[in-house]
Amino acid sequence: MDLPSLLGHPVWFLCSVVLAVVLRLQRKGSWDARKCRTDLTGKTAIVTGANTGIGKSVAIDFAKRNARVILACRSRERGQKAVDEIKRETGNKNVILSILDTSSMASVRYFAERTLKEEKRLDILVNNAGVSGLPFSLTSEGLELTFATNHLGAFLLTSLLLDLLKRTAPSRIVFLSSFMHGLGKIDTSNLSGKNLQKNRLNDSYNDTKLMNTICAKELAKRLQGTGVTVNSVNPGIVMTEAMRNYNFLLRFIFNIVGFFFFKSAEEGAASSIYCSVSEEAEGLTGKYIDSDCSIVLPSDKTRDPAVNRKLWEACESATNLNVHLEK
Repeated sequence: MDLPSLLGHPVWFLCSVVLAVVLRLQRKGSWDARKCRTDLTGKTAIVTGANTGIGKSVAIDFAKRNARVILACRSRERGQKAVDEIKRETGNKNVILSILDTSSMASVRYFAERTLKEEKRLDILVNNAGVSGLPFSLTSEGLELTFATNHLGAFLLTSLLLDLLKRTAPSRIVFLSSFMHGLGKIDTSNLSGKNLQKNRLNDSYNDTKLMNTICAKELAKRLQGTGVTVNSVNPGIVMTEAMRNYNFLLRFIFNIVGFFFFKSAEEGAASSIYCSVSEEAEGLTGKYIDSDCSIVLPSDKTRDPAVNRKLWEACESATNLNVHLEK
């Protein structure tokens, strides 16, 4: 039997369907956010990039738990649309939009300043905003766009909000990483990303996810004893708008394969929600949480304390951060 005939055989088709169903069922982790009864009444949460995808699913979960949820979004139109949808779906009227572009350090500083003036507490910060597949581009501040959006903006935002998080303790910080972080590399002399023109398209994405993982670990070390916990998470391969910057063929293949095998945004949000609200994650800090909500070892590139400290200090310099944490 030739290959086309084999692929068209009913048995082959049936086996393919069964395999797809099994893999689809296995996409869900052992922890189910719907079974977690944590109530967030009186608590405040910030989710960056919350107008779509994983961030929106995280925000919906927090709203259902009665939190005050701040959607930190770049687009006012898309952000407000998400706010309205979340209010209708959850019945929680305490969901608001605050404009934030993590690729702009000026925007991050303005957002943080506004938050510190307007918010009395901050219990949860989820650094979800991120991009992939972008061509090389420098921001008006001289930072490579992917580096700024995925890592430096989140680093600066977290640092500027630390005092509020400490006053609200116990509080939790989550950084979105990726299984791709293992392919990243650290060059502390080039945190602006200016020397990436000749690199492959995904190199900057991988590098920033490695930086997120390392800085979460380093920050957890620096915050010991404060009641503020910090973890990084791998959401898995998720069907979101993350592929919107790739060419049509790659998007087409991703969507076809993803329909059968990849996680939905709601499923991909599980690890972020787990770290943010679960009793199991209470006091858990400095860990890397896999897509099934289990603690796993990150890449060995994250395990050198000297490199981690050097990266943190380089990020302080790259973002002109004047507030240094106690060491």
